[in-house]
Amino acid sequence: MPDTRSHRGPAPEDERLFNAKCWPALRTAIDELCWLLDRGYALHSAAELVGNRHTLTARQRMAVSRSACTERARERRCQHEVQPAQLRAQELWIDGLNVLTGVEAALAGGVLLLGCDGCLRDLASIHARHHHVEETLPALDWIGVATSAWGVARCRWWLDRPVANTGRLKRTMLEIAAANAWAWEVELVYNPDKVLIGSPAIIASSDSAILDRCQRWVNLARHTIERHVPTARVIDLRRTIGI
Repeated sequence: MPDTRSHRGPAPEDERLFNAKCWPALRTAIDELCWLLDRGYALHSAAELVGNRHTLTARQRMAVSRSACTERARERRCQHEVQPAQLRAQELWIDGLNVLTGVEAALAGGVLLLGCDGCLRDLASIHARHHHVEETLPALDWIGVATSAWGVARCRWWLDRPVANTGRLKRTMLEIAAANAWAWEVELVYNPDKVLIGSPAIIASSDSAILDRCQRWVNLARHTIERHVPTARVIDLRRTIGI
């Protein structure tokens, strides 16, 4: 069946699963998951244990898992994070689908999770195909406005070649960049994570695997959303202890 979505917005059940009445239980679940992760439990088994204890749905479990991390990981990410003021005259390497999807979701009213490490993460999933939605162009515009205002010398976007439609997305990005005189390059590779982890450049991503290994990173999606999408539906799920 073809994908006919026109927005990167909330799922039909999100109003029920993520309303204010659910936040205390979700935060408690994150506290418990972080506690288990700090003691060496594997994420999958620990998340299953916590999810069963609090009778969480699959989507709520995804939210809890994406928001949690060990204290060691949180400290490491904090130590390697740079602020927008430090981007002036720097080249920024962007985890393309990761950052773009987050800003798209913010513009569409999707649920955004403020996790333990301070990153905003969405609940959208892109697997075999990137689907162009109404928020794609505005999201690219706001990212371009933000990075331009920070004085970024060049943005180098990295897209997943195996994901369908990334070639089309590349053309769209380059057209927007040319129209605004932004210095953008767009690369399609089979494994952007590997490229970004090994780069000495500043990285923009909220992917935990990248943040735990890259040299320097900036919280691009969060800064862009907070500045340019004030109506974004952000749920603060940071730990209620130890923050």
